[in-house]
Amino acid sequence: MIDFTPDELSAIRLSLRVALAATIATLPIGLAVALLLARVEFWGKSLLTVLVHLPLVLPPVVTGYVLLLLFGRQGPIGAFLADHLGIVFAFRWTGAALACAVMGFPLMVRAIRLSIEMVDRRLETAAGTLGAHPLWVFATVTLPLILPGIVAGMILTFAKALGEFGATITFVSNIPGETQTLPVAIYTLTQIPGGDPAALRLTLVSVAISVVALLASELVARRILNRTVAL
Repeated sequence: MIDFTPDELSAIRLSLRVALAATIATLPIGLAVALLLARVEFWGKSLLTVLVHLPLVLPPVVTGYVLLLLFGRQGPIGAFLADHLGIVFAFRWTGAALACAVMGFPLMVRAIRLSIEMVDRRLETAAGTLGAHPLWVFATVTLPLILPGIVAGMILTFAKALGEFGATITFVSNIPGETQTLPVAIYTLTQIPGGDPAALRLTLVSVAISVVALLASELVARRILNRTVAL
């Protein structure tokens, strides 16, 4: 049995907490943006698509620095949130979750958008002709059909959050117990003498969590798909 130090356990718990918070926060916005891009034609759609996918191509450090400028205590958004709502992101675990959410957002949107675009619109039209409200059509027809894409997007975002390093350390620094996630802790351990064994332990934990998450997503998506086909 592997014995972890308190700092290592703290990094593991914090990473899971940050990844889960980032995934949950990203889901409703990602679903709305995916629906908008998949179903609505409007001026500036190409620009919005570029903005959504920008974190995928930008260096993570750049993304983290932009977040620091916007959401730092002196930033326009960060100062407003701190002064009026008491919400602080910079150098807090919530900032780590925000950075991970931003980095995983394109993956969430892309997975759900592709799933929406594969839906046969005739099924929705048929339900609409029977007098069903559009929201009811979405809840009973569209949503079950795109569930595999939603699950895939959530798992991709969760996995991305677990491995996020550049944006996180740039935005919220490296504070043990507060912002030191698994990747940051591994990097720190590789920089100190005798830290390699601990870095290896945390690396194995990170790999194990990612593998379990991907296997779970595959099983859930397959089960949802089988139920959808049966219906």
